[in-house]
Amino acid sequence: MKKTYDRIVDMRGNLLTVVARDVSLGEIARIHKRNGEITYGSVLSIDKELVTLQCFENTRGIFTNDQVTFLGKQMQVDCSEAMLGRRFNGSGDPIDGGPVIRGEEIEIGSPSFNPVRRIIPHEMVRTNIPMIDVFNCLVRSQKIPIFSIAGEPYNALLMRIANQTDADIVVIGGMGLRFDDYQAFIDNADTAGSLEKTVMFIHKATDPPVECLLVPDMALAVAEKFATQGKNVLVLLTDMTAFADAIKEIMITMDQIPSNRGYPGSLYSDLASRYEKAVDIDGSGSITILSVTTMPGGDVTHPIPDNTGYITEGQFYLHGGRIDPFGSLSRLKQQVIGKVTREDHGDLANAQIRLYADSKKARERQSMGFKLSRWDEKLLNFSILFEDRMMNLEVNYTLQEALDLGWRTLSECFQKHEVGIKDSLLEKYWPTDV
Repeated sequence: MKKTYDRIVDMRGNLLTVVARDVSLGEIARIHKRNGEITYGSVLSIDKELVTLQCFENTRGIFTNDQVTFLGKQMQVDCSEAMLGRRFNGSGDPIDGGPVIRGEEIEIGSPSFNPVRRIIPHEMVRTNIPMIDVFNCLVRSQKIPIFSIAGEPYNALLMRIANQTDADIVVIGGMGLRFDDYQAFIDNADTAGSLEKTVMFIHKATDPPVECLLVPDMALAVAEKFATQGKNVLVLLTDMTAFADAIKEIMITMDQIPSNRGYPGSLYSDLASRYEKAVDIDGSGSITILSVTTMPGGDVTHPIPDNTGYITEGQFYLHGGRIDPFGSLSRLKQQVIGKVTREDHGDLANAQIRLYADSKKARERQSMGFKLSRWDEKLLNFSILFEDRMMNLEVNYTLQEALDLGWRTLSECFQKHEVGIKDSLLEKYWPTDV
């Protein structure tokens, strides 16, 4: 039932407070401006009869006696297969010049999927990037962030994953994007031919903060709908730090008491309620979440990466334009390595990481002017090939090709007995034509 009120008692930024009764948190309201325009907002807080709305546009042009109509429903998004290849803003409106989507209306921000229908993760999401597929596998229904600093090519990495993944559908949620970053996502999807399986929800840096809060909810609601239809969906979110900063901005406007470094005390719950949407549904599809979290000043103890680390199942560290093999971790990789992948996968990956760690020590000895041994020279040669073939984010190898290339790299630098891999695997996989 729709209820209309016309006593607006406060307006600050994108927030306005109206005297109203019998409304609920998250309920959508329609605001009728005096000039005939209409804007929308959602209920953010209720204090007796004082209801605070966060508007999807600036409150400029709204008068204190303008009519506010509560629609009796939560924020919704129209979902159908017609969304594939389309771009939308944080309110769910098309921004690509195409027609409005007509489909099933689904509520955003709903509870996580029923645990009874969840199954243990056991399938791999292939990205054709060796530093992920070989060393820290991405597993279906996993939630994992990319920890980075400003200036690293994290958006370019997400684009490559979107192009190369074997997921049925890719949903991209962009938050706080500059226009050139936004355009790069569009150009990439057009050029790579991945547009037909991609849905984009975009919040640009110049858009209202409230839309930044809605983007991940929109993206995950659509992903959940597709997953229940048997699709394996990969959700790519960039940048969750912009999302947390939008929460902080709105909290400050509402005069709420801040917690650590000015962020709200609810930050953990705000992040967890989104990440926990990751699911592998029994007898149906799955949602896998890969997000970017930029660390202000490279500080991993900052509240955003710190809280994220408690929620997610590992992390990829993007450093120097590469995924750092030592700081990265996938806590679910043991679910697939050697079980759904080749038997040599685990031993080969461990051997390469161990030898690359040793090469770092050899490089330190070289930089300090120590005389290098024959073994040091082998390690340095291996490190050059490893960084070029495995750590390069521009490559596109299937897992089979990456494993074969790993064996070839070892054979070009070492003898069989020097790599520390059991004989049964050496006899089966060691290249004989080197």
